Amino acid sequence: MRLNSKGQVTIPAELRARHNLHEGDEVDVVEEGGTLRIVRVADAETRGRRLVRHMRGRGSAREVETMSTDELMDLLRGE
Repeated sequence: MRLNSKGQVTIPAELRARHNLHEGDEVDVVEEGGTLRIVRVADAETRGRRLVRHMRGRGSAREVETMSTDELMDLLRGE
């Protein structure tokens, strides 16, 4: 991995999948004995809670029941 000009690194997709990390998840970088560790923030809002917060008030159950898969995906992605 290479550090970019902003001090950022990209966690490889395989590791993100293995450790269930998703866009928007909060992590900290912790120094332990000269080693840096990336750790999930313990009390951070979960992906599911972020999704529920995003969707709350966006439509009635009846509306959702009649939506196509593409319409639901657009709604979930905020498009």
